Amino acid sequence: MNAAERRSELAQQFRVDSVRMSAAAGSGHPTSSMSAAELIAVLADGYLRYNVDDPHNPANDRLVFSKGHASVLLYALYRALGLLSEDDLASYRRHGSPLEGHPTPVLPWVDVATGSLGQGLPIGVGMALAVKALNQSPARVWVLCGDSELAEGSMWEAFEHAAFYGLDNLTAIVDVNRLGQRGETMVGWNLDVYAERARAFGWHAIEIDGHDVEAIDRAYAEAVATTGSPTVVFARTVKGRGVKSVEDRNGFHGKPLEDPEGAIAELGGPRSIRIEPARPEPYSPPKIPARPLELPRYEIGALVATRQAYGDALAALGSARGDVVVLDGEVSNSTYAEVFAKAHPERFFEMFIAEQQLVAAGVGMQVLGWRPFCSSFAAFLSRAYDFVRMAAVSRARLALCGSHAGVSIGEDGPSQMGLEDLALFRAVQGSVVLHPCDANQTAKLVAAMVGHEGISYLRTLRPATRVLYGPDEDFAIGGSRVLRSSDADEVTIVASGITVYEALAAADALAEEGIAARVLDLYSIKPLDLETLAAAAAVTEGRIVTVEDHWPEGGLGDAVASALAATDAPARVVKLAVPAMPASGKPAELLAWAGIDAAGITSAARSLVGAPAGAR
Repeated sequence: MNAAERRSELAQQFRVDSVRMSAAAGSGHPTSSMSAAELIAVLADGYLRYNVDDPHNPANDRLVFSKGHASVLLYALYRALGLLSEDDLASYRRHGSPLEGHPTPVLPWVDVATGSLGQGLPIGVGMALAVKALNQSPARVWVLCGDSELAEGSMWEAFEHAAFYGLDNLTAIVDVNRLGQRGETMVGWNLDVYAERARAFGWHAIEIDGHDVEAIDRAYAEAVATTGSPTVVFARTVKGRGVKSVEDRNGFHGKPLEDPEGAIAELGGPRSIRIEPARPEPYSPPKIPARPLELPRYEIGALVATRQAYGDALAALGSARGDVVVLDGEVSNSTYAEVFAKAHPERFFEMFIAEQQLVAAGVGMQVLGWRPFCSSFAAFLSRAYDFVRMAAVSRARLALCGSHAGVSIGEDGPSQMGLEDLALFRAVQGSVVLHPCDANQTAKLVAAMVGHEGISYLRTLRPATRVLYGPDEDFAIGGSRVLRSSDADEVTIVASGITVYEALAAADALAEEGIAARVLDLYSIKPLDLETLAAAAAVTEGRIVTVEDHWPEGGLGDAVASALAATDAPARVVKLAVPAMPASGKPAELLAWAGIDAAGITSAARSLVGAPAGAR
């Protein structure tokens, strides 16, 4: 059997296994997998360089199924590689099985979770960028895409960035089977349209018959030989290929075949072909330096924006750890990521105004062992929220920073004010959400983020704030600081970020009225310091005022209320937050308008303890 015959038989094996898995599960996407069978057979049997015994080897080629619903094809490939048994395939989509409906890194050979279309290629860009610019490895990145996902804007962000960075180690394989979930795609089988678009973005584009194994072989060889630009292979395929009852027919997406035994017979029956991919080329990874960390130090009383402290701390962290990389959404002069860019230009990557690609590139880079920090305005990171959500499914290690949060940014107005970010990032599974108020606190939390094995989010401020804490104080994830306290405290004021200063001013005003207020800086909003919070609630008989520069839903107040609800401590939580759509104005004017300034806090605390103004 020659190579072409073996690959054609291997493709049929993939189809049979796809049909069998979907039939056993009673669900799945066999027809979407059957269309791409030859594309993966030729890749695995001739071009993929991969050590199956060492899936995290940085010299390995990376394979990403951007069309994650074709998971049965991926698992069929793993069986051919000897990684899964037929019994494993039979567990597809069953509770407790690692063979989930869409691939996740529960399996060690899966680098990232896919299934939300439009994400695999942007993540592949991050992988290819890490391989080329950081690892300086001969490895390649191969991404199997579906034609339907080319309607996603994130795909074209990926096309643009891959060309800009000259990622000739990246090949996108587009399975153009014409049919989406409910009917024909916008472009159908018009490969010329796809190819013209890709070439306009700076890609080398190849058009082929996606079931001709020799044409596929030539296309992949051409992709490997192409230098200076990424390559995309547009392959015309037939959905449900090999089974006449479903071939190129609408209405069978996401459904097992009605007659799986008949389909398997039509495909020539089960096979047990085994393949062994080529081993990666010998490669010596660059040495990553490690030095003592010397964070910036700020004098108590100085006025420093937390966003500036973020940039200063990043640069210091980059000097101490050679695995730290920074990506920014073309606002680095505002987020202060430019400080890192000037100190470590070889590890700074400009992602321009493309927040989805920004986060996706970070996810791709962390697969190769790097520690990415991604920053933009807090408001704009909401555009990439699905990528953050999927990063958690990928078990990614990713640090995010959103600057210019809340009405305290002032005159720019509500389009620039991140007012939902705390709620968004609190909802991410396993996330850490931090909101420091001063520069030294910010620097320590940036250093803590690099060690977190998951998604972490840091909220920074536009205005300069007074340094409250000394440079030698430690701030841990999950901690807090009590800034005012006494045994006679009648009310607890919980704040973070800009509102910490308003809370302190309110406590001073209340003290003049004879009301003792405890002030808690809850800089770690998730996880929060429940012990300190509950102790404060106990002393102040459950009277708590939370104050935040955020919408009332899902932020600091809700975090406090839900945490206390899980305890036996009685608590009445009064939430002060931005109550309505803000407008442009001076920061102090907007804080006062929202009722989250010192006067608003004082009034709320006074009412909570039942004291009239100036009564004491």
